[in-house]
Amino acid sequence: MRIAFGVTFLWAFLDKTFALGFHTGYDQAGNLDRFGPAAWINGGSPTEGFLSFAVPADNPFHGFFTSLAGHAWVDWLFMAGLLGIGLALLLGIGMRIGTAAGALMYAFMYAASLPLENNPIVDDHLIGVIVMVVLALGAAGMTWGLGRWWSNTALVRRFPILR
Repeated sequence: MRIAFGVTFLWAFLDKTFALGFHTGYDQAGNLDRFGPAAWINGGSPTEGFLSFAVPADNPFHGFFTSLAGHAWVDWLFMAGLLGIGLALLLGIGMRIGTAAGALMYAFMYAASLPLENNPIVDDHLIGVIVMVVLALGAAGMTWGLGRWWSNTALVRRFPILR
């Protein structure tokens, strides 16, 4: 589960960075333009589309989320989060910070999705929050990852939050 979620975060980072066409890279007419203007490396905003158009108008936080859309600092924070969370989960290192950041990102996406369409309480973002908590509490980085080695480094022994 840890590795699958890590790949999901890393893929979102790569798709938004390069507009690979799996979510990012389509123009207004629906035509795919890989590596086109929607790519973050070409000046596209990875947050503008979702925060401007996907937050429901009756969302209690609509004004807050739409006010964040397209700001460079929000784009950088979001993309750094996708990359950092993805690498932490995939490699099994920095799991405390990675899972906490992942849970926070999922919680923000959950709040941005309100009111939910298919269920009054649960959606995939809430499941993501729960998975991040389970991964953190279960020391998931120790199995099939570099977590055991990472936790024995001098840096992590000195600063256990990096575990």
